[in-house]
Amino acid sequence: MSAALEQPPALRGAGQGGRAVLRTTLTSPYGRKVRMAAQVLGLTDRIELVPADTRDPADDLRGQNPLGKMPCLMADGETFYDSRVILEFLDALSGDRCLIPRAGRARFRCLTAACLADGITDAALLMVYEGRFRNAEKISEEWLAHQRGKVERGLSALAARPPDPDRTDAAAISLACALGYLDWRAPVDWRGRCPGLADWLARFADAEPAFKATEAPT
Repeated sequence: MSAALEQPPALRGAGQGGRAVLRTTLTSPYGRKVRMAAQVLGLTDRIELVPADTRDPADDLRGQNPLGKMPCLMADGETFYDSRVILEFLDALSGDRCLIPRAGRARFRCLTAACLADGITDAALLMVYEGRFRNAEKISEEWLAHQRGKVERGLSALAARPPDPDRTDAAAISLACALGYLDWRAPVDWRGRCPGLADWLARFADAEPAFKATEAPT
């Protein structure tokens, strides 16, 4: 007889009113994934958002996540990271399991598409950081081209087989946040290259209120 699956802890923590604490910023595309998921699952009121500064050595984020990365969720005395783990945690906690299929090929297809979308965001961030953290004379065009290739290949693959825009799952959330980040930072002209994904994002935004609700303030 198989052992019973351990139930996820309740969503409570050291935040105000006993809420869980989410360390992130409103501009982080990965933090946006978690904020979208929380809204879709009806958990927003049980999470307190506490800003984090990944570049500040005095920020206690580094004690919460040794990598000093966000998002980082602290709930019921435990700490969870990164965004993919947090999404699955929240999905399990909600009881609905609507973001990630429980098992079978559908689960792995969803996770693979979400991972590809996150990889696009990773590469886009590295392109942005190249210009932000290096002096102009030290910027590597070879490195930028390498990351741009990842973004463009990833977009082409997802354009060929996008998630269902009328279904909010981990793959759709990850892709929407990746495209939102590309719109904001504009490291590549993704709309001109992949008009089908631009149409997909418009349909998803119309179908899922959490996308617009989690946009960073301008």
